[in-house]
Amino acid sequence: MRKTPLPLIIVLSLIVRPWPSVAQQGRYLYKATLVQAAPGKILEVIDLFQTISNEMKQAGTQAPLWMRHSQGDRWDLLLLFPMGSYGDYYGREKVGRRDTNEPLSVPAQKLKQDVSWQEDVFVYGPPLQELRKAFDAAGFFHVEMFQSLPGKQAELYRERDQENLYSRALKQPENLIFVRDQGAAWDLFTIGCFRDLKHYAEAADVSQKDQDAAAKAAGFESASQIGPYLRTLISLHHDTLAVAVK
Repeated sequence: MRKTPLPLIIVLSLIVRPWPSVAQQGRYLYKATLVQAAPGKILEVIDLFQTISNEMKQAGTQAPLWMRHSQGDRWDLLLLFPMGSYGDYYGREKVGRRDTNEPLSVPAQKLKQDVSWQEDVFVYGPPLQELRKAFDAAGFFHVEMFQSLPGKQAELYRERDQENLYSRALKQPENLIFVRDQGAAWDLFTIGCFRDLKHYAEAADVSQKDQDAAAKAAGFESASQIGPYLRTLISLHHDTLAVAVK
């Protein structure tokens, strides 16, 4: 059977793909990978991904940004692999470089033995430089993943953006927003980056008066109505606390 040339495959995929939404235009493309290690294999999996990260750097490919689950969802590791764009990542030169170096073959085979569950989703998120800066300063993360109700994807994005206005008014860290393009079922997820658990808990010290003022300035009725409004937009919501992998 004759193989379709790679550039033609890319062109065809771009033809059938929908035009990016307003939320996606001008944003950076990532592959987000959620991994659950086999029982007793978490340290081996971390070591393997560390090896993969180092070999990607040596091959001239952007290394992933990652974190380790502390409590919440089922995954052990969340990795964000920088792509930039489909055209950039699957360009002839970069594909050729990856094929020539073949940096992931050995650890990738070992991962198949040590990973019990994996999920991938391609997402548009903040610029890579902004993301690396946030991760470099953080030791603790709050990850929220959402499946929206039908037709509510754009409104869910606006709600998350409003929550960032709310956080900004209270001088708290804003969430990094990632919007699904293809892959797993999550329509959107956000990552809050904090120095540590104490930094994350500081929001509890803000007075109710200040919370309500910030909420109204961000377009909400009050601080207590943020959560109920969010739940009118989603069918599924997972929360996870995570720590930096050092």
